[in-house]
Amino acid sequence: MTRIIKIHPSDNVAVAIEPLKKDECVVVEGQGIWLKTDVRAGHKFLLKDLRQGENVIKYGYPIGHLRQDHSAGEEVDETAIETNLSGLLTYDWQPVSTQAAQQVAVEGADDIATFKGYVRKNGDVGIRNEVWIVPTVGCVNGICNQLREQFLAKQAMTGCALFPAKGKVDRVVAYNHNYGCSQLGDDHENTRAILRDLVLHPNAGAVLVVGLGCENNQPQEFMDSLGDYDKERIRLLVAQDVAGDEIDRGEEMLQELYDLASQDERTDVPISKLRIGLKCGGSDGFSGITANPLLGVMSDWLTARGGTTVLTEVPEMFGAETILMNRCKTRELFDQTVSMINRFKQYYLDHGQPVGENPSPGNKAGGISTLEEKALGCTQKSGCSAVCGVLAYGERLKESGLNLLSAPGNDLVASTALAASGCQLVLFTTGCGTPFGTFVPTLKVSTNTQLAERKPTWIDFNAGTLLSGTTMPALAGQFIRKIISVANGEHTCNEQKNYQEIAIFKNGVTL
Repeated sequence: MTRIIKIHPSDNVAVAIEPLKKDECVVVEGQGIWLKTDVRAGHKFLLKDLRQGENVIKYGYPIGHLRQDHSAGEEVDETAIETNLSGLLTYDWQPVSTQAAQQVAVEGADDIATFKGYVRKNGDVGIRNEVWIVPTVGCVNGICNQLREQFLAKQAMTGCALFPAKGKVDRVVAYNHNYGCSQLGDDHENTRAILRDLVLHPNAGAVLVVGLGCENNQPQEFMDSLGDYDKERIRLLVAQDVAGDEIDRGEEMLQELYDLASQDERTDVPISKLRIGLKCGGSDGFSGITANPLLGVMSDWLTARGGTTVLTEVPEMFGAETILMNRCKTRELFDQTVSMINRFKQYYLDHGQPVGENPSPGNKAGGISTLEEKALGCTQKSGCSAVCGVLAYGERLKESGLNLLSAPGNDLVASTALAASGCQLVLFTTGCGTPFGTFVPTLKVSTNTQLAERKPTWIDFNAGTLLSGTTMPALAGQFIRKIISVANGEHTCNEQKNYQEIAIFKNGVTL
């Protein structure tokens, strides 16, 4: 087993795969280096002496500069490295070739051309057939919860399972949130956009929208914002308009929707119809070495076949943004990416926050020292395909291929935004572990084997075997088959636990 890894030929640090002890001699590319400190697993140590102010290079790019002189063989962490990030930047478009993405090596996936999905009336394809209850305002969360609980209780009495067989409804879910009223400007529009995207999502076979009646997010105006929607499968209940108990009327409507959705069955659809969100959280020093590159290989494989992947977490692009900018297919997409990056930086500055203050305590403990280091690992999820689309927050997918989506790094907000853009599935890499899921299946990929073994009820796939001899082409083939199994109906850990939530981005006044 390899004990250390140097990621890029120009790096002046290497990463410890397992804990290393002071006074050990380790060999990197034929060079013996005596360790002057202990080095924790996932952490970096210097391959050469560096002076104060000199850049630390990892992934072939600077990840910050040293606060003081350090010697070869010393571990360097967040206490030793200072970010280079500051304010807004200007950028020049320097297009690079993305042809290598079409030649990605994957073993055991050449025969995959279809998956079994639910084709909706408008041609969209879902990988789940669920009935959703969506409140227009947080004031009716209690009604939505009670509707779901009473409906499921009655279904249980008639022998309905939570995960019925093919041709039935997977589950009934109420998606609570705190918004829909007392909001202004962008906050109000963000709420409406995410709720609209939720209602129109193809993973739902039917949706009951529940409004109060007096909220800013007026129920009928909200329904009008849906456009030409399926009025048989998407219905509205306004609680203030119901004489008597709105729960009784809601249950009647829910039963009608459930019966309609129960008629749906999976059919074979082309792999090009698959839309997958790319997300990381609780990252560690192995994220950019194992799990994130695995997602990158998958992304290149899928987009080469006409499918779609979406990368978000804009603040976690800072320091690696030029990699994405130079892969934009057109100058217009480059300009949109520049605007997306600088708008998010301006958002930080408007709130008096430094743009480089990002790595969490868990990130730092796992070996990530600066935002640049985190970003260079994060962007590995996008592979090396061309950027074909740039989406505003709450905007729905229009282009196949790799897309960039404006959303923050927060796990639940970003995952919700990915699902809202039209992704049927979110892939979520993690080194620390997390149980949550958004409103589409949220498949967790561990960066290390220890996490996968410690938290088997959280982790769906282990990318840590890349550190113990599994090749990337072999693991990528296994991973793609796992994704297809989930698309065909296999439930992820978050689904098995009923961990499904939504979170909406807020950036303004609450009245």
